[in-house]
Amino acid sequence: MAGVSKEKLRIPPQSIEAEMALLGSIMLRPDGLYEIIDLASPKSFYSEKNGIIFETMLELFAKHNPIDFLSLSQRLKEKGLLEQIGGGSYLTEVVHMVPTSSNLKHYAEIVQKKHMMRRLIEASEYIGALGFEEAHDLEEVLDKAEKKIYDVTSSGSVFSVRELKDELAEAWERLDRLHNAKSGLRGIPTGFPELDSKLSGFQKSDLIILASRPSMGKTSLALDIIRQTAVNHNTPVAIFSLEMSSQQLVDRMLAAQSNVDAWKLRTGKLTREDEFAAIRQSLDKLSQAPIFIDDQPGNNILKMRSVARRLKSEKGLGLVVVDYLQLMLPTQSRNQDTLVQQVTEISRSLKNLARELDIPVLALSQLSRAIESRGGRPRLSDLRDSGSIEQDADVVMFIHREDRYKEESEKTNIAEILIEKHRNGETGKVTLFFNDKKVTFQSVEKSDFGGAEQEFETL
Repeated sequence: MAGVSKEKLRIPPQSIEAEMALLGSIMLRPDGLYEIIDLASPKSFYSEKNGIIFETMLELFAKHNPIDFLSLSQRLKEKGLLEQIGGGSYLTEVVHMVPTSSNLKHYAEIVQKKHMMRRLIEASEYIGALGFEEAHDLEEVLDKAEKKIYDVTSSGSVFSVRELKDELAEAWERLDRLHNAKSGLRGIPTGFPELDSKLSGFQKSDLIILASRPSMGKTSLALDIIRQTAVNHNTPVAIFSLEMSSQQLVDRMLAAQSNVDAWKLRTGKLTREDEFAAIRQSLDKLSQAPIFIDDQPGNNILKMRSVARRLKSEKGLGLVVVDYLQLMLPTQSRNQDTLVQQVTEISRSLKNLARELDIPVLALSQLSRAIESRGGRPRLSDLRDSGSIEQDADVVMFIHREDRYKEESEKTNIAEILIEKHRNGETGKVTLFFNDKKVTFQSVEKSDFGGAEQEFETL
């Protein structure tokens, strides 16, 4: 029992001396707040009265008023808090706590460290309580626990509000960097110059939807983007495949990378030595590419988010791909929920995942059958099961292949990538050639389409 009593009386990590030294340093040198504004907040202080004093200092600082003994005591008196913090005698004690303000930042770091340690303790208590919530689904409990830890470990600056002038300075540096860079892309490169020109790559925190009817090449285009950005730019990519197995995905990427007939590779009917050489070289390149595959069928956002968080922390994850959206299982749906409500939950969860991890999420989606009866190019209204997909997405792209609808089409193996929504840029069309023997899209100039088609027919 004695041991339990001592455990209950344990004092959380704190340093009242460092808190007082920090406050005293600010009173000696008020402009020192500029140095520690992103390190400490009123919540960082263990002592309530020290937190009140710091909050009042911030108020005076924001109004460009002096932060000295007289101004501080007067403001605290106006707020009716002077006696609560110990009166003028405590402020005098704080002022005399430090002889110099040169160690102000060091004191702030101590205060913030103790604050973070207390947050970890709070998180552990919260997670401990979650362990007793047996009525909840395991995935939901684990997601709450991971989010609590992630919130603590990923918290950077205390203040999220930034001045426009700071953002403008960063914008100028970014423009200068992009101007002098070879690629000029702001986001994750897709490997297709025409598409990158329209989108400037996939942007952080964006939800990108790639949609089409079945057998148009959604998975092939997604795999091309994954392979090219990972192999050529070393971008860590996670693909959640709900339709195809990891081995099927690997076979497709290997065929595209080696430029070998996909059916020959799948059946092992390789005859030429140069095909074996190309495959060996491609195996070496793909083995070094940071591509991570999760092919669990019936996956849901809770499991995906858990894997993505871990990959973000350990591997610096740069892109998430989901194939495909309608196969994901909802996590909070009820029996009476319609399919539209379930897809709405999934699309919003994917957008939240993109924002939480600050990386682009590419989600593949089916289109409704309406396009087949209507004919012509797909529209945003053709997105299957939910209008929220269009609402949540930052970019919506469709794959349109006329030869799949018209038997006598002159555009054999020509795919149009229609950018129908682009929240932060222009819409438009990108034309690619689809090599269905290699199961890969190829970036070609319009003037080369005839030659590309002829080359395909001779393969």
